[in-house]
Amino acid sequence: MVKTQIQLSDTLYAEAKRIAREREISFAEVVRRGVEYVTRIYPPLERNAQQAWHPPKPVRLGEFQSAPEDWRLMANE
Repeated sequence: MVKTQIQLSDTLYAEAKRIAREREISFAEVVRRGVEYVTRIYPPLERNAQQAWHPPKPVRLGEFQSAPEDWRLMANE
């Protein structure tokens, strides 16, 4: 088993201590169960999702079809 330190807000700490007291289990067991729960609901990402995201390559769309004097009107539609 690995020993570690965590930082919790006062409110979260108090809630975890309350759960431990009401269920008659240790604070460490509350934390372990919480981590076990989170690891079940967040499965590992797919291999492709773990790689760095890159924007798609640009595509040439051609010339803008509206006259420059109409751009302001179009932008405010």
